[in-house]
Amino acid sequence: MAELSILIVNWNTRDLLRACLASLRQHPYADDCIIVVDNASTDGSADMVRKEFPEAVLIEPGANTGYARGNNLAFAAADSPYLLTLNPDTQVFEGTLALAVAALKGRPSHGYLGAKLISPDGSTQASVRGFPTFLGLLGDWTGLGARMAGPLDSYRLTRFDYDAPQAAPQPMGTFLLFRREALEAVGSPNAPFDEAFPIFFNEVDLLKRLDEAGWPGWYDPDVRVLHHHGASTRQVRKAMIWESHRSLVRYLTKHAPHPLANAGYRGLALLIYLAALIRARGVHAGFRP
Repeated sequence: MAELSILIVNWNTRDLLRACLASLRQHPYADDCIIVVDNASTDGSADMVRKEFPEAVLIEPGANTGYARGNNLAFAAADSPYLLTLNPDTQVFEGTLALAVAALKGRPSHGYLGAKLISPDGSTQASVRGFPTFLGLLGDWTGLGARMAGPLDSYRLTRFDYDAPQAAPQPMGTFLLFRREALEAVGSPNAPFDEAFPIFFNEVDLLKRLDEAGWPGWYDPDVRVLHHHGASTRQVRKAMIWESHRSLVRYLTKHAPHPLANAGYRGLALLIYLAALIRARGVHAGFRP
C-alpha cells in the first residue's frame, strides 16, 4: 500500500496533463501511487498516459462523468492513508509532495491541507475562501467585504495572508491533501464527494462536512504548486457559468442552518440565477453526464 495516492481527473487537457505527470515523475514522493481518471477526452489524453506514463493507473469510465464522480472513481481505487486530489493543469516542484504530507502529519487534528498556488507569471493566486453564507456572498457581490473585515468578508477572505501558515476553511480544490481518517468520519473514503455537485462546489461541500465533523483545514505556504487555472472549464464557458451558479444554490440549500434560513436562501436563488443569465448572456442547461 502506497502512503500517498495522487488522484487526477482529466478532460481534454492532454498537454497540461503530460506536464503534470512529468513533474510528478521528476519530483516524486518516496511512496506514492498516481491514479488518472480520463473522462472520455477526445484529444488523446488516455493514449498519452498509457504510452508515456505506464506507471500511472489509468481509469476510463467511457463517458464524461464530471469532476465529483471522476474523483470518486479514483478514491475507490486508492487505499492510501493520505490522498491528494490534483488538477491536471498543475505542476509540482521539488519537495512539494513531501512537504505536504509532512505538514498534514504534523497537524493530527486537521483533516485536509491546501497549498500556495503559483501562476505561470510567478504571482500568488487567491486560493482560499470561507464557506458561503448570505452575508459573505453579499459582501463579495457588493464589494463591501473588501472594504471592511468581518462577516461581509467571510467568503472571499480578501485579507488572507498567503505567506503565513494558518487555518484555511476552504482551500481551492486544485490541490487538496486529505487524511483518510478524516474522510471516514464523514462517510466512505471510497466515495467522499456528493455527486449532486458534478462540477462545482463538490469540494466545498466535502470540506464543510469535514469541518463540521471536527476535521478542519490548514494552509501551508511552503507547499507550492504551479497552476495554469481553468483549462477544462473554459472550453465550455457558458455551460460552466450556469453549472457553478446552480451548484451554489444546491450548496446553500443543503447547508442552510435552519428552515427559515433555507427559505431565505431559496429567495436568494433568484438573484443567483439572474447573475448566471447576465454573465452567460443566455440560459444553458449546465453539465449533463
